[in-house]
Amino acid sequence: QQLFLEHPEYNVGIQRAHERLQTFTAHYLEQETPKSGDPYIIPIVFHVIHNYGAENISDAQILDAVKQLNLQFRKLNPDTSEIVPLFKSRAADCEIEFRLAQLDPDGNCTSGITRTVSPLTKIGDHQVKSLIHWPPNKYLNVYICNQAAGLAGHALLPSAADTIPQWDGIVMQHSYIGTIGTSDYFRRTVLSHEVGHFLNLQHIWGGNNVPNYYYLPVGQASNCGVDDEVEDTPNTIGWQTCNLNGQSCGELDNVQNYMDYAYCALMFTEGQKARMHAALNSPVANRNNLWSTANLIATGTDDQTAYLCGAKFTADKQVVCVGDTVHFSDVSYHGATSRLWNFEGGNATQLSDSLPAVVYTNPGTYDVSLKASNGTDTVEIQLTDYITVLPAQGAIAGIDQGFEYPQHFYDNWILVDRGTPYNWDFTATGFNSNQSFKLNNFDSPISTTFEFYSHPFDASDLNSLAIKFDWAYGRIEGSEVDYLEIAVSKDCGESWYIVKNYVGASSLKTVPGFVEGPFIPSDASQWKQAVITNTPSSYLVENTLVRFKFDNKGNNTIFIDNIQIGDPAELTTPELWKQHVSVYPNPASDQLHFKLMENHQVQKIEVFDLTGKLIHTFSSIAQTTDFALDVNTLNSGFYLFKMEGQSGEMIFPQVIEH
Repeated sequence: QQLFLEHPEYNVGIQRAHERLQTFTAHYLEQETPKSGDPYIIPIVFHVIHNYGAENISDAQILDAVKQLNLQFRKLNPDTSEIVPLFKSRAADCEIEFRLAQLDPDGNCTSGITRTVSPLTKIGDHQVKSLIHWPPNKYLNVYICNQAAGLAGHALLPSAADTIPQWDGIVMQHSYIGTIGTSDYFRRTVLSHEVGHFLNLQHIWGGNNVPNYYYLPVGQASNCGVDDEVEDTPNTIGWQTCNLNGQSCGELDNVQNYMDYAYCALMFTEGQKARMHAALNSPVANRNNLWSTANLIATGTDDQTAYLCGAKFTADKQVVCVGDTVHFSDVSYHGATSRLWNFEGGNATQLSDSLPAVVYTNPGTYDVSLKASNGTDTVEIQLTDYITVLPAQGAIAGIDQGFEYPQHFYDNWILVDRGTPYNWDFTATGFNSNQSFKLNNFDSPISTTFEFYSHPFDASDLNSLAIKFDWAYGRIEGSEVDYLEIAVSKDCGESWYIVKNYVGASSLKTVPGFVEGPFIPSDASQWKQAVITNTPSSYLVENTLVRFKFDNKGNNTIFIDNIQIGDPAELTTPELWKQHVSVYPNPASDQLHFKLMENHQVQKIEVFDLTGKLIHTFSSIAQTTDFALDVNTLNSGFYLFKMEGQSGEMIFPQVIEH
């Protein structure tokens, strides 16, 4: 409302455009000149406005939304048989079809889907249209956001879009797009409802639902005196429940109409179809240009041409164990008729299929490439290290993970969605060390999860398993509760068993009370140590996995350090060792030095490679407070040193460089 107070000319312009469209619509309906059999084709583009959260939905979910849109506007949805008998004869095939644009405003190939990173996704009002806005006289712009100004979606009527063209388009909350992904079947009709507004349909009780623009609330008795300007839709107060026997204004209500709020919509009426056709033939908001032959050619949505813009593929999983099958899908756009795949390290018999299944029999990381052709043009793509294959049997019967050496972590753990902002990363703050693993939960998108899990390790000889780590977390007052979940898997991550949940309001926080701003632990007192020993024996297998998963509800930063996984009797206490022993330098070239506190002894030091193979044993240790080991016999590389002494056993990583 503030905008219209500041710009009274908008109200004047909207009223004039409304009157022009009203006059045109009345004349169009009198003439009864329907388009000649072929449907109106409307080019559509989806702009995904995201901040790396759940709103960054898949292409597949968007394609499903377009499918649902076309089914509903062409009366091809399979549930039309459920339409109330009185309205079956009024249900219309609207003869309107929506096609994803294949050419952008500059004539370049496009999938009809764009992705833009912006915090405005959490608001979802008209501001998002300033981020990216294709000419509304050529495209129907649909914006997918985390929020939609508190609604499921909102759109401008043509009279408002004609006056404020920079606002022309539809904004949708991501969970109301299509039937899959973050949405569901119940929400499938919301986009059709908003497109109805785009094509000059009011709510079935009258009015619209545009932020900062007048709308008529649903369910008011006074709505019986308002009309939606369509003859074959009975006056109604509007419904938010599916009462198929409702007669709110004296006759049976068309509760199953897409323009109601009842969420059991199945139909548009013939009268609504005619009104939308009138809008498509009117110059108001340039709706009459959308389906013109020239525009269909300009947007690549005509029937004559399929533009092969780019090669693209997806896989049902990217991290598997030896012997697992990965299902790939060719989603190249548009019109690929043949293809040639190359699966490094994989076994596939159908290298020209659009949906090949590939078996990987050896551990490692592998590239995947695809060439797609339409008979005239060829496009190709190669993704490096796209598939990670983990061994069927773990080589090391346990894990000792500090965070001083990033490569050691990446050699032994999988960081899901590595490279995305806000994910787990290394930081120069640790528990009795100078580095740990930090999740910037303070700034990260709400309702997202961040996880990392181990490579397989062999726990089959253990009687029990201990998972030990240090963590630090300070909670902000008034924010939602975060969760840290620890889980184990015995089937290469196909399923997980939760062994511990830490809750932000109680068991997760390591600092009493509340903190202000992003949390950074200032001393050892702000850390806690966890020792989890309740893993079921059935999960102690040759390829056990352990996962750390953080469920972000928008509270504060968390730090993790000194992860140890193995036999409870053999787990070391790093903080105790650090009171008695220091080891330097790292990397070491000729000698590795040890400095011990007085009256403390080391009996034996064993050296393992990363496969768990014992490389060397130092058993004759000088019982002095300062001694050195000759490491010239070790090749350059990364090793695990296991030290036995009065404080038990300690495993620490060490780099040798010659």
